[in-house]
Amino acid sequence: MRSVLRPGIVAAVTAVAAARPDLEAERLLCDRAAQGDRLALGQLLRKHGPALYRAVLLPRLGSDAAAQDALAETYARVIERFYQFQWQSCGIYPWLRVIALRIALDMLRARRREALFEPEDLQREIDAAETDLTARGEAELCEKRDLADARARVEDALGRLNPRYAEAIRLRVLDERPRDEVALALGVSVATFDVVLHRAMTALKKALAAPRAERKEGAR
Repeated sequence: MRSVLRPGIVAAVTAVAAARPDLEAERLLCDRAAQGDRLALGQLLRKHGPALYRAVLLPRLGSDAAAQDALAETYARVIERFYQFQWQSCGIYPWLRVIALRIALDMLRARRREALFEPEDLQREIDAAETDLTARGEAELCEKRDLADARARVEDALGRLNPRYAEAIRLRVLDERPRDEVALALGVSVATFDVVLHRAMTALKKALAAPRAERKEGAR
């Protein structure tokens, strides 16, 4: 069944499109970059790098240091594989976003610490994004949706947790405060805090998965 966009969504898409008179300039930069112009490619990366960092990498990796590393790796992979890029009417950002998501997925799979996103969640997101690079619109709209989706998803799940669990996750995972500092803030030993955080993350992952399960049930 074909979906129908609500008037508000249509207006948002139209507004974003109207705000992108630079799209043709971006296409020319992409043409130059495809011909080996590293200055043009650098301009593209400087333009979209901040959005990739704050809307794609940081929400999914939950760490400034990890997101910075992922952004650097994204840049390197774009430089290495730019020959694969084919211009789309929405610009280059959706293609860059898929590369950044893949870097984040690799990092999540390699990490041993607790993380808010499961690799399987990110793989599903990548699969959906690669099906149609134009599906999420141009850069500004895509970034806003990414930020809103990530914020809503995590905050909704945290709101359904025991407040103590939610506080442990916010302090340790989102704010990246040291274990001993968070343990002190919660009034427990470091060893007890480790147990609390493990239980909190288990509860959070169940809460994050619950909406997907409910949608599946509703579709039957």
